[in-house]
Amino acid sequence: MDNKMKIVVIGGTGLIGTKLVNNLGQRGHEVVAASPSSGVNTFTGEGLAEALTGAQVVVDVANAPQWDDKAVLEFFETAGRNLLAAEAAAGVRHHVALSIVGADRLPASGYLRAKLAQENLIKASKVPFTIVRSTQFFEFVKGIAQSATEGQTVRLSPGMMQPIAADDVAAALTDVAVAEPVNGTIEIAGPEPIRMDEFVRQFLSATGDARKVNTDVHARYFGAELNDQSLVPGPGAKPRLGATRFVDWLSRSTS
Repeated sequence: MDNKMKIVVIGGTGLIGTKLVNNLGQRGHEVVAASPSSGVNTFTGEGLAEALTGAQVVVDVANAPQWDDKAVLEFFETAGRNLLAAEAAAGVRHHVALSIVGADRLPASGYLRAKLAQENLIKASKVPFTIVRSTQFFEFVKGIAQSATEGQTVRLSPGMMQPIAADDVAAALTDVAVAEPVNGTIEIAGPEPIRMDEFVRQFLSATGDARKVNTDVHARYFGAELNDQSLVPGPGAKPRLGATRFVDWLSRSTS
């Protein structure tokens, strides 16, 4: 499907969306960066029909504006229904959604329950689809540290993760968007596994941050306790691996 297409990126002004819009534009596609700031709101339905007119592909990388359990579930369910209905009406041929590796393995997390609800809506719809489950982004490391900080201590799980650079996420989504729908799920991850406590420890060290990381197996992440299978690609998933190593990303982003 390398011929020129109209591709709508929902959440097109965010971290991943901006990179994706740029990548697809460079490949010669007509790309619409849709977000509430551009008058397209999947939650209210405002501007959706207009944005999707003539679109062959929609890539949904939007995030919920609020993250408490009830609000996030309501956002992903309502936005998901509105978007899929508008796509069906517009004759969209491929719905691509960014989800999270482990969404089905951490039912204690309200956020991941909401992502799973979003995935189930996509699977039940008539629009051909590809769900891309990604591991955590390197770019989240600062936020992970922040949310786990008490005073000068950062309390974190030693759960295994396999984080990925946002550039590599956008590259994978670019390839998926211009390919045929798989009507299934693919996983993407970074090149190397690392424990969450160590991930943050390396970041704090690289940025000259004096906070100390305390390892605690009961520390929660998005409301859930982690084990070594929680946030890494599932067995037999054969994930697509990003090229960027964390140490290289760290040295670039801190130089």
